[in-house]
Amino acid sequence: MSSQTAPSLSPLMELESDWIDYNGHLNMAFYNVLFDRGCDFSFEALGMGPQYANERKHTIYTAEAHVRYMREVHLGDRVQASFQILDYDEKRLHIFQELRHEDGWLSATSENITLHIDMGGPKVAPFPEDVFSKVESLATQHTNLPYPENAGRRIEIVRKSA
Repeated sequence: MSSQTAPSLSPLMELESDWIDYNGHLNMAFYNVLFDRGCDFSFEALGMGPQYANERKHTIYTAEAHVRYMREVHLGDRVQASFQILDYDEKRLHIFQELRHEDGWLSATSENITLHIDMGGPKVAPFPEDVFSKVESLATQHTNLPYPENAGRRIEIVRKSA
């Protein structure tokens, strides 16, 4: 694989009418749906898609997620999710995603810790060698990317000093 100059990208995704809330924009829960669907494209490329779950009885669970809502999206908007591996080990991924409007502006970010799961437990389990080598390869490509400005933030009320 060649070195990558951008995170992995999902295809453009359409908002569904049932996802729009009474405020007239995408309900906060459905940002997670879009991020999850965006991850699916990258997980499939890493060999961990639906076929992996069905045949090998392993999957990915989200252990922690931090979503930031930057700018509203509305019905009719199309968005694309990025996927960048920030860190990994034999059982976990630390990933960062951006949800961008098709015009390029940032709508939301999501930072996650995901766990590789043996569905027979279910329990956290090491990635199989073939999958882990793909994770390592993509993570190596992503080391060439700048660390996302919005990654690693904590939730807090920032107070102005008097």
